[in-house]
Amino acid sequence: MNANEILDYCLAKKGVTESFPFDQETLVIKVGTKMFLLMSLERQPLGISVKTDPEWSAELREQYFQIKGAFHMNKTHWNSVSIDGLKKELILKMIDHSYDLVFKSLTKKAKEEILNS
Repeated sequence: MNANEILDYCLAKKGVTESFPFDQETLVIKVGTKMFLLMSLERQPLGISVKTDPEWSAELREQYFQIKGAFHMNKTHWNSVSIDGLKKELILKMIDHSYDLVFKSLTKKAKEEILNS
């Protein structure tokens, strides 16, 4: 997958926005007001950071050398993922999981606004 495919996949989800709040190379993708994916547009190979359940994070890190605790993030809940060598299905599953975790953490009002938009 490339950066455009990942961005398009994320933007197709309800309530998703993109911005560059930190610098001009780190794309932040949010659902509502909360981040669920970060992507460094300048880094090669392409890398993303996604939120994951702590148990699944541990499994992923054991199985794939491309997946590590996210730099500058809570390593219990966030993974840095080097895309190279990973199957598209796994990447999409991690993105979906991250979106779902963050969406569930939104307020009831925010969830309703997103679902009704």
